[in-house]
Amino acid sequence: MVSQEQRRRQLAREKFLRQQQRRTAARRKARVRNSVIASVLGVIVIGSVGLYTTDVLKGDDDSKENASAEVTPSASASKAPDPCEKAAKGEVKELTFKKEPEITIDKSATYTMALQTTCGDIDIAMDASKAPHTVNSFNFLVGKGYLDHTKCHRLTTSGIYVLQCGDPQGTGMGGPGYTIPDENLKDKRLKGDVYPAGTVAMANQYNAQTDEGRDSGGSQFFLVYQDSQLPANYTPFGTISDSGMKVLKKIAEAGENSGMGDGAPNATVVIDKATVSKS
Repeated sequence: MVSQEQRRRQLAREKFLRQQQRRTAARRKARVRNSVIASVLGVIVIGSVGLYTTDVLKGDDDSKENASAEVTPSASASKAPDPCEKAAKGEVKELTFKKEPEITIDKSATYTMALQTTCGDIDIAMDASKAPHTVNSFNFLVGKGYLDHTKCHRLTTSGIYVLQCGDPQGTGMGGPGYTIPDENLKDKRLKGDVYPAGTVAMANQYNAQTDEGRDSGGSQFFLVYQDSQLPANYTPFGTISDSGMKVLKKIAEAGENSGMGDGAPNATVVIDKATVSKS
């Protein structure tokens, strides 16, 4: 007789295999699509992480097909040395909220979200006037200690160049229990569907093929360490400081562990403490 624990493990494994199969199929489609795009633009884009219609920067969903969920290292992947320090003592808080918090920030002000990570400090200047819901949400979550001791779970190193953080589960499937609207998608910085290096934006569940999943941001966000070709579907809400960019590039240089340009970072990136202050 199969025990409940054995059955649970079997179901978890079957779910994981289905996710892997979906990712493989998505990569094949992306390779074909991006080879055409590259020939037109004269730019080489690696298919495994092209994001024109593959929903690569998903986040904050536990039931939909999620490109940022669990990543398994390939057997041939060589792991680079970890450039980061040991994480501070403490545990991730398991916090869930029923609805988006009431906006209490000063929309005319600039706020700074300071991430004290195991790899160094990353300061993010957030513009409340352009993305009030997003900035207010982080001001609320950080005040609750939501990001403390969380891992940045995902690094992409081909086609798009981002570090993804903000999931207490560390799987790409976690969120605060509420969603926030898309904002600032017509930001002048996003010329030619490029998110420039230094941009911080929200991950979401938008599907360009079906035009479903708008206004689905939660707590996951990505930090762009090199100009990345992305459609303007992801709320840009912050800019990384110069010193923070040095930290981010150190993390990127250590690579990721899948060997395919999209996996968990080799650097152990843990946000020991996050704070938000009004400038």
